[in-house]
Amino acid sequence: MLDERTACACAFVTPRAGAELTAEQVIAWCQQHMARFKVPSQVVFGSLLKASTGKVQKYLLREQARALAAVS
Repeated sequence: MLDERTACACAFVTPRAGAELTAEQVIAWCQQHMARFKVPSQVVFGSLLKASTGKVQKYLLREQARALAAVS
């Protein structure tokens, strides 16, 4: 997600069961496979918030990204 105020990308990652993944590994992968302006500056691990229909609640992710940007 892109934070409109700071224009910094934030990645929300749900690792597979048993997988050990660090923020540095995610950012390194993104730097190799994505355009520079799309590489996230922050990585948040956890399950994605979903509605009863199974769709990801993007507005809640945006709020969480804004809160993280305000703290940083």
